[in-house]
Amino acid sequence: MNPLSRTLAALTLAGALLTPAASAVSLTLDGQPLPVEDPIVCENTTYVPLRSALEVLEPSAQIAWAIDRAVALFPDFTLTACPGSYTIFQDSTPIPLTAPVLLNAGRTLVPIRPLAALLGLEVTWDSQTSTVSLTSPTPAWREDELYWLSRIISAESQGESWEGKIAVGNVVLNRVASPDFPDTIYGVIFDDRWGGQFEPVRNGTVYQEPTEESVRAAIACLEGERIVGDSLYFLAPHLTDNHWTMENRTYITTIGAHWFYK
Repeated sequence: MNPLSRTLAALTLAGALLTPAASAVSLTLDGQPLPVEDPIVCENTTYVPLRSALEVLEPSAQIAWAIDRAVALFPDFTLTACPGSYTIFQDSTPIPLTAPVLLNAGRTLVPIRPLAALLGLEVTWDSQTSTVSLTSPTPAWREDELYWLSRIISAESQGESWEGKIAVGNVVLNRVASPDFPDTIYGVIFDDRWGGQFEPVRNGTVYQEPTEESVRAAIACLEGERIVGDSLYFLAPHLTDNHWTMENRTYITTIGAHWFYK
């Protein structure tokens, strides 16, 4: 028996292959039909093909098949799903399932509830219409806040890591919370004291469309992710002749090209 046959035989014995008892189900996201291919209900569990679901719900995720499991690479974590298993993994953290991962026609099917939870979505079930409704969480921030925070992160953090982008966003939000600076994101970014606070405002790059990663970083900052404490200042020493911050503020840390101070 070749390796593929042995794998399929093992999956059959493990109950991972789809059985004829499956029935169709509809999906919606925030009240709109969700174009995921062939979602099903099997043994009282709603399943979705992992690749098809993520193409709609998280287009930035990259899906691959590694020997005997599906691997989804997200910007900030990796999801692993092995057909036949009652566990999926977020990086090395196990997430227990009440029903196994399935394999059908070469597609990996996962229960919708744990996948939705990883993506921050709420799930409700309507038995009368056989509809699973996914609901996005209500953001604790306004669209204009995301608009400007993502742009200043993108303009200030070109070539920086995820941590570097989060750190820049932290400084902006720390200033909003500080009595020494304006109390809005827009006000902080366009604070024109001392000739302006941010170079991207002076050179106009703050108006450019932000990168997708910068938008995600802005959302993470607005939702509370923090890595530079109470830092109120940052600079790239090799790109400026103005070292007032280095001479007058308390150094916190260095991330990429930026030095952070409070």
